Amino acid sequence: MGERSSHAAGTFSWTDLTTTDQPAAKAFYTSLFGWDVQDMPVGPEGEEMFYSMMSLDGRHVAAISPQPQQQRDAGVPPVWNSYVTVESADASLERAKELGGTVHAPAFDVMEAGRMGVIQDPQGAYLLVWQPKQHNGAQLVNAPGALTWNELASPDTDASSAFYGGLFGWTVAPFEGPPMPYWSIKNGEANNGGIRELSPPGMPPNWLVYFGVEDIDAALAKAGEMGGETMFGPQDIGIARIATVKDPQGAVFAVYDGQYEP
Repeated sequence: MGERSSHAAGTFSWTDLTTTDQPAAKAFYTSLFGWDVQDMPVGPEGEEMFYSMMSLDGRHVAAISPQPQQQRDAGVPPVWNSYVTVESADASLERAKELGGTVHAPAFDVMEAGRMGVIQDPQGAYLLVWQPKQHNGAQLVNAPGALTWNELASPDTDASSAFYGGLFGWTVAPFEGPPMPYWSIKNGEANNGGIRELSPPGMPPNWLVYFGVEDIDAALAKAGEMGGETMFGPQDIGIARIATVKDPQGAVFAVYDGQYEP
């Protein structure tokens, strides 16, 4: 179990869900992971809009928010977003452009919580950068019900490794165990996610968010009872059993039952 009061630059530090049905998503995930909800008003005065903070034993682990109308109009499915802590959101976005990435949302302040921006890497995957102010990110990671891993599916793993190495200083190394080629990301000496080849064909490049569970079979059964769908697994990778799930609104995430990082 990893309690955190801050996250080093280059670390995956937060995740939130943008969804087409926020009340239904809150019901699904609170039942699946045992999360508590605190609705934080974020809309204009007179408009009821919430950024719903999810917590375990009083520690923030994730959030659920309404999907922006622009994304709905474009047919973008609900998605779990991956955030990386940076010292400067503005500098990180400029560096991403220098490395061939696209800035989809220039740096902006999220009230007093922090400053953020949205990057699309040269292979097509989206990632968010977070410069913390009052909100440092997840207060609990690497535990049941908490953010445990972030995994990139890329059509060009070498190019992706070079891009993120130049952007965040990450290094990658082959990871033994999974039946498919897999590369572990390190941020300094700390394990910080993984990269795998994109599959099946036709899938868009993406960052996949993993949450820990105590019993993967029970978690998948529970998700199915509530309208979710197991898309892959469970699969034994040696250190854990993993599976990929689609929630009732269409957002995809993964569950992890095994050994945790500190």
